[in-house]
Amino acid sequence: MTGDESGIRTVTAAQAARLLELRRDEFRLAAQLGLVRTVAPGAASGTGVGAGGRAAVGAGPPERGRVEVRELDRLKGAPDFPGGLRERVRAVGTREAAALLSVTPERFTKLARTGHVSPVRFYLNRYRAVVWLYLAGEVSEFGRAHPELLTGRLPPDVRERLAAGEDSRPRNWRSRRLSLLLRATTDLWERAAAIASLLDPDELPALVADPYERSHLDRLRPSPPSAGLPASPAAREIVEHLSLADRADEILWFRGALADALTEARTAAPLAGLPAPMPVPAPAPWPTGVRDPLPADSLSWAATGRVLTPTPTGSVPRAVPRSVPPPGNTPEPARAMTPPGAAPLPAPSAPTPPAAPGPTGGPRARTRPPGRRAGSRWRELLRRRGAKARVGERGWGRPSAWP
Repeated sequence: MTGDESGIRTVTAAQAARLLELRRDEFRLAAQLGLVRTVAPGAASGTGVGAGGRAAVGAGPPERGRVEVRELDRLKGAPDFPGGLRERVRAVGTREAAALLSVTPERFTKLARTGHVSPVRFYLNRYRAVVWLYLAGEVSEFGRAHPELLTGRLPPDVRERLAAGEDSRPRNWRSRRLSLLLRATTDLWERAAAIASLLDPDELPALVADPYERSHLDRLRPSPPSAGLPASPAAREIVEHLSLADRADEILWFRGALADALTEARTAAPLAGLPAPMPVPAPAPWPTGVRDPLPADSLSWAATGRVLTPTPTGSVPRAVPRSVPPPGNTPEPARAMTPPGAAPLPAPSAPTPPAAPGPTGGPRARTRPPGRRAGSRWRELLRRRGAKARVGERGWGRPSAWP
């Protein structure tokens, strides 16, 4: 048991559940339904409401808050404690709910699918099937208010909705969860984030144009329910799918609710936004008494003279057909602009064709006739010497070394 700055004594959620004789899931549901009022750390009173009547941002869900000692005394002083509190937070499945109404589980499932009874929680079994839970008090109240739906044939509209494959249990659970989230806080941006959590994140850029507001809503976005769920990717995917609106009319309604919540939040508590860009400092003047290496008067000719823009590097100008001007109308050639004080450049002379490169390899290098491969000259010389030697041996001619 601890006390805050205002002197109010509080206990943790685990201690409160033990003092109220509730299980952990029962206390969590009681806090969500508002049956047990919790306060945020440092708050004076109320359900997560701090000083100034506003909830602390990031205070967390109500089931994780602290409970005042006087709230515990109020609950424990009820005449039906602890059975009455435990009965109000008792959640039952399909078979138990059907037993409370004295109907078959199949008939209760049809009534739940058509929206006559709204689930309050769900969990995934070992086969990853969704098991919906209902408040036992609401089921009993429905049986007393609509006894005609418990016996006989179901009405035609109910049968038509069942034949069309309607299942309103996820939608009703989302509506109940949104009401619980809105009840748990008074901060306008947290309420807008609770509505935005039921829409697909890919749709938020079209609904919230300001990226700073989107990031702020993402920070305040409540996490999907994870109590009692297996920590597997498939289970998280199922929970995320159930936590998002999937009907066209439901999505349209949440879009309108988000637009209204954003308008109210921007008017009552506008965000500061991103910081303004830092101004660029002006250049400091040149110090007095120090010679400027590039005085301004040396560039005065650039402002008065004509500057010719050269062709950009890498771009090839398109060829223009040459036209022969008529006789007597020969245009005067353009004169080049030279800066004042600069010596005129000499007129360009006719380009001299480059000299032919000399033979490589010194004076002994010889050119090879076209079409002859390298080394063919030596093979020809050897062939001729062999022919002369054969002629000398046969006596058809004289040897080359005749005296």
